[in-house]
Amino acid sequence: MQLSRPSLERLPVYYRILKHAAEQESSYISSSEIGRKAGVPGAQVRKDLLCFKAKGRPSVGFHVLTLRKDLERYLGLEHSRSVALVGAGNLGKALAQFPGFAQYGMKITLLLDKDPQKIGSVIGGLEIKGMDVLPLIAKEKRLKIGIITTPASEAQLVAEQMVAAGIISIWNFTPTRLSLPEDVFIRYEDLSAGLALLSQKAAEFERNHNHE
Repeated sequence: MQLSRPSLERLPVYYRILKHAAEQESSYISSSEIGRKAGVPGAQVRKDLLCFKAKGRPSVGFHVLTLRKDLERYLGLEHSRSVALVGAGNLGKALAQFPGFAQYGMKITLLLDKDPQKIGSVIGGLEIKGMDVLPLIAKEKRLKIGIITTPASEAQLVAEQMVAAGIISIWNFTPTRLSLPEDVFIRYEDLSAGLALLSQKAAEFERNHNHE
């Protein structure tokens, strides 16, 4: 069964909830409890989990460890995956040192930049390398995941270089909409848009309360 993108994006949330439940030594968890913690209806949780043929027990729920393992297998979290990050600016450096990737089976093992002044520096134990090494190291490490934190003007070219090197999943932190083959999965994380939305909501609140 092919999951929709919204359903697929909810699975890591369910996984985090199940991990916490396992840490609390809970044996079973209901779809309504998962939904309450994930912010979606319990019926949606059950629908999303149909792809695993997961069966909950009436009045008891899903077996926590079994469902967690099913999610780990489906999301590919059983084995660590190497990741290439291009763009060693402030955001790139912060992501390169972020420890949270490990719990989702990812590890940044290649940090790249085109700036000669940055190449050779070490961030989080990784030496920043030039873009010319991407094809060789991507093949050696079998890299399939890439993260882009470059200036927006460079994102398309970097993405094309990643795809040419065999990378099939890209997490793009720039506002540039990438034009790539349909079989390449792209996740957009536009921080500027998020910040603008937060600012707009704060300004709206201030305007409304200034009239009181």
